[in-house]
Amino acid sequence: WLGGQIWADSERVGITGFCWGGKVVWQAAARFAAFGAGVAWYGRLAPEDGATAGAPWPVDMAGDLKAPVLGLYGENDRGIPVASVEAMREALTREGQTTSEIVLYTGAGHAFHADYRPSYQAEAAADGWSRLLAHFQTHL
Repeated sequence: WLGGQIWADSERVGITGFCWGGKVVWQAAARFAAFGAGVAWYGRLAPEDGATAGAPWPVDMAGDLKAPVLGLYGENDRGIPVASVEAMREALTREGQTTSEIVLYTGAGHAFHADYRPSYQAEAAADGWSRLLAHFQTHL
């Protein structure tokens, strides 16, 4: 649908999402060539993150990425352990995904970009948004 719109450049489609939407970013970048880049904000990476096992998990799809993904995570996220973030970094490296990267924010927890929640971390949120813009500028 998007490719058929006169106002859209189908060669420059990016995707971003927060929390479960962040997981969807990783999955979409692995499954659909239509996306030129993605930014995942604290999206779950592995079944040990407390979610249902058996679903396709980003850590298992690293080799399938068709677009570079920037992952933005907080070291104090109670739902996504640092071990999962590091496992994803290792999977990206192992699979030669040199244009994808993960940033881990010191002192930040889950939903650090949500300015309407107590979890908001202004510095991490601003840095993440700047990185999102740069990532899309570079890859789209």
